[in-house]
Amino acid sequence: MRKELFDKKNAIEKLRDVMVMLRHKDYGCPWDLEQTLDSLMSHTIEETYEVIDAIEKKDMSELVDELGDLLFQVIFYAQIADEENLFDFDDVANAIVLKLLRRHPHVFPTGEVSSFGEGSNISASEVSTNWDLIKLVEKEKKSEIVGKKNRKSALDDLPKAFPALLRSIKLQRRAAKVGFDWSEISEVISKLKEEITELEEAINLKDKEKTSAELGDVLFSAVNVARHAAVDPESALREANSRFENRFTWIEGQLEKEGKIVKDVGIDELNKLWSQAKLTELK
Repeated sequence: MRKELFDKKNAIEKLRDVMVMLRHKDYGCPWDLEQTLDSLMSHTIEETYEVIDAIEKKDMSELVDELGDLLFQVIFYAQIADEENLFDFDDVANAIVLKLLRRHPHVFPTGEVSSFGEGSNISASEVSTNWDLIKLVEKEKKSEIVGKKNRKSALDDLPKAFPALLRSIKLQRRAAKVGFDWSEISEVISKLKEEITELEEAINLKDKEKTSAELGDVLFSAVNVARHAAVDPESALREANSRFENRFTWIEGQLEKEGKIVKDVGIDELNKLWSQAKLTELK
């Protein structure tokens, strides 16, 4: 492609052109040519977490870079699908445009951009409720088209490939929407304590299978506490990981000044250092 023609294109067009070149059977990249829809999945997950990491670090330069990598994943999937005559990038973009128009009737009353500005003022909670109802109708219509039975459970259609914490909170939210929920967070905390007691009993019995099951119940209940407290459990756990990492590396640094390593020190001294590390976070 001539440079002057390439330079006149917008950023998305340039990215799509580069993707086509990378997949060119004669002059493309061997690695890119080997990729399939399946092989890209792990890369997409990795890129998504790198976006989150950049946001949490508040590193905007890195965020621009990581969002580009994530966008490239979308372009990559679309290119592979296009080569297999399944769909292309325009299909993907048009599909999300239509979905956004459908699911925002308070902004686009007729489902067309021409009706923008004629919508109604509703609360964010009403938007969420309407979104779920519209989504449910869409799924039922889709089921009828492909010949599947209509949904029978409020928990249907939650991908099993979701990370466990994410799937837990989505299961709980779905159940809560149909009335299966605790009314007070104190009840949820009591349930968590009950599950911890059952975990301790399983551990004392040295029953590995039961211990695993009870630990799962403890984690599920902890997620439920997070939901009732309006805390994102994934973010909370990532923050806890960061605190542990910072405190542990602080301890390593203090010991290094004395010519020691963690293995050289008893648990009592390590606990004292841990308490000191926590205090440094408050300064």
